[in-house]
Amino acid sequence: MNQKQRIATAALVVALGAISTSPVHAGGKEKCYGIAAAGQNDCGNLAGTHSCAGQSKVDNDPGEWKLVAKGTCVDIGGMLKKEAKRRYAEQQ
Repeated sequence: MNQKQRIATAALVVALGAISTSPVHAGGKEKCYGIAAAGQNDCGNLAGTHSCAGQSKVDNDPGEWKLVAKGTCVDIGGMLKKEAKRRYAEQQ
């Protein structure tokens, strides 16, 4: 294997590692619903109306989430997914 092949292989390994360790599943983090300010959500919402960060329209929408340190969500006034789904369903 020549040097260019080694560099390409190393770059591929790093890229695949980054893909397989998404922030949502990274150790020590969890999705916290209902705490995102308008335009400050981390990714897609429960309603499925968008799949991008920064797309929330109102503050503290129970369907929008931010990534927080595991175990801190409820303490900062948020909800875990099960509770967020229940509240979202009640709004419909």
